Formats: sequence, structure tokens, C-alpha cells
Amino acid sequence: MEQLTMDKIPLTRPYFDQEELDEIKKVLDSGWVAQGPKVKEFEGMVAGYLGVRHAVAVTNCTAALHLALLALDIGPGDEVLVADYTFPATGHAVLYCGARPVFVDIDPRTYNIDPGLIEEKITSKTRAIIPVHTFGQPAAMDAILQIANDHNLAVVEDAACALGARYRGRCAGTMGDVGCFSFHARKGITTGEGGMLVTDRDDIAAKARHLAVFGMTAAWDREQSDRLVIPRFTDVGYNYKMSDITAAVGVAQMRRLDTFIERRRELAQIWDTHLDDIAGITKPYIDPSVSPVYQSYVATVDPGIDRDWLIETLINEGIQTQIGTYASHIQPVYRSQERCSRSLDIYCRAIALPLYVNLRYEEIDAVAQILERILGAL
Repeated sequence: MEQLTMDKIPLTRPYFDQEELDEIKKVLDSGWVAQGPKVKEFEGMVAGYLGVRHAVAVTNCTAALHLALLALDIGPGDEVLVADYTFPATGHAVLYCGARPVFVDIDPRTYNIDPGLIEEKITSKTRAIIPVHTFGQPAAMDAILQIANDHNLAVVEDAACALGARYRGRCAGTMGDVGCFSFHARKGITTGEGGMLVTDRDDIAAKARHLAVFGMTAAWDREQSDRLVIPRFTDVGYNYKMSDITAAVGVAQMRRLDTFIERRRELAQIWDTHLDDIAGITKPYIDPSVSPVYQSYVATVDPGIDRDWLIETLINEGIQTQIGTYASHIQPVYRSQERCSRSLDIYCRAIALPLYVNLRYEEIDAVAQILERILGAL
């Protein structure tokens, strides 16, 4: 077999074509490159796709999570329950507000927060729950929403990986009080960096939009007035604005979102077929009540197999893989006293395999053969 090289089989590769260039050129030609009409267009496309009243474009999903919590008045002395198996941006957003993240263990099949473990973590200080739709598979939202309703808690969906995913027919990010999405390079659609906060609540949208622009009147809104409008700064806000250049890429990407999702699902099925026949590694479990988008294809190696060694061995074969994501409770920054044994186990055994829109079937075949050879030799 031809020796594979890293540039042939990366972990991920975003897809762009002339549409993105055309949209960017429109923005550059307009002379308005900061937050303006193209951001409004992008927000409208996302809101329309999801069927929500409001979408607020920001610099990244971490900013969206931060704004969501601030809009819910989360602050010092409060606790927020957070799915443990997640990129630390989720827990960091809680820290930004001066609150404390309390980590909840996961269902080891779905990698999502286990609703059966939530209530034991609720105290008089608990204000909200952040379920994470891990790798684009929605969490068990019916049970989560019922618990939140019973205890008068807000729900902030970390849907960073899940634009277009559905839970019992409902779009991820639209079931709680607020949802947050990412447009990072590894996501289903990308703007390089970027994020979006979505909600049906007018109060959350208004506060988030206000705080995203320094706590002042947005420049685009001022430009539309025929009177001199001198902004006032009424709150300590943040510079979380998305630019029109970034939004231009998002507009082009949104037009192909469903096509991208379908392609990822096809590729995941090919991976599933191969992994069913390879000893030592298990394909990701998909709950029958969800329609995932496969932001990443994350399998698990059997106990006793050194996952880190496998990643390094595959690198030497010219194949880029990666860990899944992080067990948050063991990260030193949180000084957490929580114990999330399932999350820790998956953190040590999960491996993300190559998955991107223009990945070819024969490339998956080749990687699967190498995986089988490596694992079969153990």
C-alpha cells in the first residue's frame, strides 16, 4: 500500500469554495467590515433554520456561553451544574461569572450528562444546568428539562458541536432557555472562529446583545439613525462582536449545512461498518431518539489498550487522530472535589478518527486497515 502522509489523512479539514470568496468580496466592496448588515443576515439564517426568535452572533461559543449566563444573572455565590466530559470552555464560562461549576458525570454510551446523576448535585445555590450535546449528539433533554422545571433552574444548552442535530424532532440548542453554538474550524460549519447565542426569550436576547458590545448601543444601529446618537455605557460589557467578514463566511456555509450534515452521516456509517469488524475498538453509540451531526467521530478503545500510544502510532503511519475531549473535574484550574469516574474513563479511552466533508471512502478504508493491523498485533 502507498505510504500515507499527514497531509492526506488529517483529523479534520474545513470545506470552502468560491461561495465564501464571493461573500467576503461583497463585504470588502461595501466598506463595512465590522459588525453590520452581513452579521444581521447570518443571524437571520441561523434563527430561521432553528426556528427561534433571536440569534446573536459573537466571537466564539465561549463568549456565547458567558453572555448566556450573564443574561440569566448568574454571579458570585451561584453554582451551575456542568456536564463533566466537555472542552473546558464550558466550565470557564461559569468561572467568568464568578460562579462555581459543579461537574456531573456522564452516560458512558452517549458521552452526555447522565440525568440520573443531576438531582444529587443540586443545592440551594444551584441556578442553572449546562448539558453539552457532545460531538453533535443531543443530550437527554426531556429528563433534563423536567429536572430543571422541578427545581426552578435555567437550562443553557452547550450546542457548540450540534448545529442541525435533533432530539425527538427538536433542534439542539432550542429546547432550553438559551443555546450556544460554535463555528470553530472543527465544527459542522465554520467561520474560522465564531459563535452564536439563540433564544426565544426577548429578555435574554436583549441583555446578551447589549453586553456583547461593551454595554453600549451597537454601531450599526447608530448608523441607521438620521440623528446624532451618542452612546451611553450602562453596564460593564465585552467586545464579543462578530465582524461582517466572519459572518460572510458563515452565510456561505449555512447554505450548505444540510449537505454537510448528510455527508458526515454517510462517512460515519462507513466508519461504523469498519469498526464492527475490528477488535479492540468500539464505534460510537447513537441514541435512537436523536439525529446526530457527527461533529467528530469518536470511538473508544478497550480497557487495557493505551489510547495515547495508539494516537502516536497512527501519527507515524501518517494519520492524524486525537483524544475525544476532556474530563473537566481533573483540570487543575477548577480545584474540583467532584468525582466523575465514567467521564474520566472515557477521557482516557476515546479517540477521534478522521472525519470531514471531503474525506473519501477509500481513505477511511485505508485507515481502517491500518487500525486493524495495529490493534490485531496487540
